[in-house]
Amino acid sequence: MNPSIGASKRRPLPRARRTGPPADVELARLAKALGHPARVGIVRLLLGKGECICGDIVGRLPLAQATVSQHLKVLKDAGWIQGTIDGPRVCYCARRETGRKFLELVRELTSQEEGETR
Repeated sequence: MNPSIGASKRRPLPRARRTGPPADVELARLAKALGHPARVGIVRLLLGKGECICGDIVGRLPLAQATVSQHLKVLKDAGWIQGTIDGPRVCYCARRETGRKFLELVRELTSQEEGETR
């Protein structure tokens, strides 16, 4: 039996494919964090409410608490949201400055003239 069959291990991307101009790396990182509709919904919810405890977020989404917590972690790690410990609960809020930075990076990307590279 071939030991490689069924033992699919992902190799990391070559370093050259994981890096690029800092603005491109930042844009990709922020976009990746928004790459799931639930995460977009969480950011939208927090922008609209100002702040929310995890239990309230879970109550507004058709997802299990563990799934919401994982999405919150991705958003927090990317800087889209921040969490403040309030006793036994964590209160989350959106970081508007991250949204402004994301929009700025998208504007830079889309304002390039044809054939122009940065």
